[in-house]
Formats: sequence, C-alpha cells, structure tokens
Amino acid sequence: MAAPATPRPSLILPRASSHSHSQPSAGGLTSDRVTASNRRRGDFVFVVNPSGANGRTGKQWKQLLPRLRTRLADQCNICECITSGPSHAIDVTREAIKDGADAVIAVGGDGTLHEVVNGFFWEGSPVHALDRGPDHSTALGLIPLGTGSDFARTFGWTNDPHDAIDRIVRGVKSKLDIGVMEGPNREPHFFVNVADIHLSAKAGYFASMYKRFGNLCYVFGALRAFWGHNNRDMRIKVNGGEWRTVHKVTALCIGNAKYFGGGMRIAPTADPFSGNLEVVILQDFKWYDFLLKLHRLYGGMHLSVNGVSSIRVQSIEVAEVTASSDIFVQSDGEHFGFLPTKFSVLPGAVDFFC
Repeated sequence: MAAPATPRPSLILPRASSHSHSQPSAGGLTSDRVTASNRRRGDFVFVVNPSGANGRTGKQWKQLLPRLRTRLADQCNICECITSGPSHAIDVTREAIKDGADAVIAVGGDGTLHEVVNGFFWEGSPVHALDRGPDHSTALGLIPLGTGSDFARTFGWTNDPHDAIDRIVRGVKSKLDIGVMEGPNREPHFFVNVADIHLSAKAGYFASMYKRFGNLCYVFGALRAFWGHNNRDMRIKVNGGEWRTVHKVTALCIGNAKYFGGGMRIAPTADPFSGNLEVVILQDFKWYDFLLKLHRLYGGMHLSVNGVSSIRVQSIEVAEVTASSDIFVQSDGEHFGFLPTKFSVLPGAVDFFC
C-alpha cells in the first residue's frame, strides 16, 4: 500500500488578504480562506482526479466549482487539490487529515475514492489530526464523476454532481464500514466497495487498459480475461474457523457494497453500514454461462442460480490449493496482487456524507 514519494502539500495555508479570493499552495492546492476569523470554520478538501472518465471529470469540476462556492463558502473553507498521478490522492488525504480538515471529498470515480479511503489510514491505523484533539474526526465525502461510479450505485445515487453537493451541504453522516485486505506480507490495504478474486479480478485488470472506451472497457476486459481462463480449487477460512476447500471457483467476490464492473449487482445483500461483508462465490461457470445469466448478474438475481453461493462474514482468508501465485486479486477495481489474501471489515470506521 506504500505510496510513491510525492510532494505532500500542507493545508495550513498563509492568511489571505481581505480582497484575495484564493491562495495557491504547494501541490496545486488552493483555499477560499479569506480572513483569520474563518480559519476554524473547518477545511473541506476536494480531491479531484482531472483525468477521470477520459478527462471529463476535470472539465466538470471546473464547471462545478462556482456552484460549490455558492453553496458552501459560508460554511467552510473550500480547499481544492488536483491530483497529478497514481497514489497522489492517498498522500493528499493523509496530509489533510493530519492538518485538521473537517472533510475530505473524493471527486471522481471508484479509483479516486479508493485512494482517498486509503489515505484515512497509515500502517494499518487511522490517521488523526495533529492539533485538533482526540475527539476530532475527518468525514469522507464523494462527488461521483468517474467512469463506473459503482460505489454510488449502492445508495441509488447518479453521477449528478449537484445532488452530491446537496448531500454535503445537508451534512448528514453515517458510520461507514471499511474493508481490509492483507497479502502475504501482511501489509494492510483498504477498500470501500468490492474486492474480488480470479476471473473478475483479471477482467478488471485488463479493463483498466481500455478506460478510454468508457463502460465498454468492462466488456473488453472480460473478453481478454476469458482467454485461457480455468476455474480453480481454492481454500477458504471464514471468521477464523477451519480451512475448507471450494472447488472450481470462477470468481469470489467480497462486497462491502453491492456493485462492481460498471453496474453489476454482484453482492445484492451487502450493506456498508452492517459490520459484515457479503462473500459471493461463482463455481464452475463457463463462458456461455455468463452470456446466459448476465441479466441476472446485473440485476442481482443470481444468488438462486446453480453454482452461486453467498455468506456473510467478518473475515475470510482465501488461498490456492496448489500454489501458483497467478490468481488475480483486486479491490475497488484496482489491481492488488495475487493469492493468498485475508479480507476483514472495520465496522463504522469512517464518518460518511450520505
């Protein structure tokens, strides 16, 4: 999970003059702070991925910012960070929290949200403000402007940014569960939506190469993943119990939320406020099974299909029966690595604008 060395802009910005609207800071961060008296209104840091959705996110953000200032400027200091590349959002989020931000809002798709969520943690522990006291916490927000925006679908949200601003203005928050993954090196990594193993993870890996085609990237990714695919026997350990073998696994999905792959409702009973993860296992699927049952997978009606099972867990460990180190693992659409991997949940770990 360690991020590459990138500049870490401080959110403690110099005081602006009374006639200055926005002061730039290192790393492209700006703030609408006007006088020292509004410093303690709290910073809302908007982490923007300008290249999301083939560059549409950056363009939409520029159009959205004036409305955002109109709705929020009298409630908080609006701080803007335009990310410059992979893992930058992780670093920016950590610095924002340490500097005492009241909220960090991901502006983009599931990949941007994934990085921001990982920025809430460092070496497996929550990041805390350095000078705001033990009771202070930073909230997580989302303005979904990405290609898939699958996490937003769990709540029935669309990609309408004005609705997202309304949610942030209302300020209603709930305690959101966060998923944790640990690979062979036991270094924790975090996810908020869905983690998955084998065929679907391989499809996601290839889909990332075709994002210029929008949601069609998931179709192209699946086609490449099927080439040479073989169902595999796996061992699982649920909630620290005994190991057991699951035969001919096509895909194993661990849902904190419901959707992945551009709208597939893979974990239909998952609830990111429940303190549990939903594990869905597809066994002995052939390529034609996906064609015949695709409508059920997208509609969340597949749990009654032969070869599909579902369990609710607090933790699950997954390993190969015969070690080969070639079974893909991903989380929130981002490649994580290969088996073995342990998955668990942190109940109510983050306050979330909903």
